[in-house]
Amino acid sequence: MNLKSLQFFCEVVESRSANLAAQRLHVVPTAVSMQLGHLEAQLGAKVFDRSKRPMTLTPLGRFIYPKAKALLADAQRLFDEAQDMASGHFGWLSIGFTRSTIFSVLPDAVRAMKADLPKVRIDLTEILSEHQAEALRSGLIHVGLSRTIGPRVEEEDLDYFPLFEDALIAAVPCADALARRKRLTPNDLADMAFISYPKDPDSSFARSTIQALEQAGAKVRVGYEAKEIHTALGLVAAGLGFALVGRSVADHSRSDILFLPVQGLTATAQVYAVRAKGISHRLADDFMKVVAAQSVAR
Repeated sequence: MNLKSLQFFCEVVESRSANLAAQRLHVVPTAVSMQLGHLEAQLGAKVFDRSKRPMTLTPLGRFIYPKAKALLADAQRLFDEAQDMASGHFGWLSIGFTRSTIFSVLPDAVRAMKADLPKVRIDLTEILSEHQAEALRSGLIHVGLSRTIGPRVEEEDLDYFPLFEDALIAAVPCADALARRKRLTPNDLADMAFISYPKDPDSSFARSTIQALEQAGAKVRVGYEAKEIHTALGLVAAGLGFALVGRSVADHSRSDILFLPVQGLTATAQVYAVRAKGISHRLADDFMKVVAAQSVAR
């Protein structure tokens, strides 16, 4: 059974005439007869009762007609999608990201990709920087957006692409007396509980923020461990302490939190993209161009 035979069969059914079907298909009537004969030979039974005028479908013809229509529709959809994929207008792109990049390059980059390539399916998966290497190797993601404080360990089978540096600043409750300050000193934070995040044994970010504060001269007392940055900010807004975040978070300022630099705090977070080395992926290449442009514009 081939698609051409099914196409001719469905056209005859819908035209109610082999001659009219031939006109619509731009072929001679004998071509239609040959395709119907080929189909019936393969099936081993007639699909039309030719003893009646106009000819009618046999029980076998009535059985296969809706299935043939569905099969032809699937085949056309497959062809259209394959053409789109070959031209780069259709496909699948999986992006792994650390949650903090929601405040910076990720949303604008995804919007730009969807605007240019609306048929592309983009999956977003939140993954810690420490877990993105394995996700890239397994094919779960095509690009990772990561963040680290200080030197990062680069693995030989991965490529790293720096995007921007994010200065670390303190997030304090607006109701606190410190909210009237333009800059904090390490002593200003001495009596406040520190809210660390993310709460994950594999994450180095929480430990690095504490080290950065201690190097600036602050005495850190961890009061809460939040699973992720949004929870940490919620605890800050509730007046339970302060957190250390990237300046990009302050770009999406909220009325219940004040973001202030800390005197002596020089550590920055490096935001970068990571990909598996030697793996070609056109959509990932396109995304890299977009996210790089978003980073330059910051």
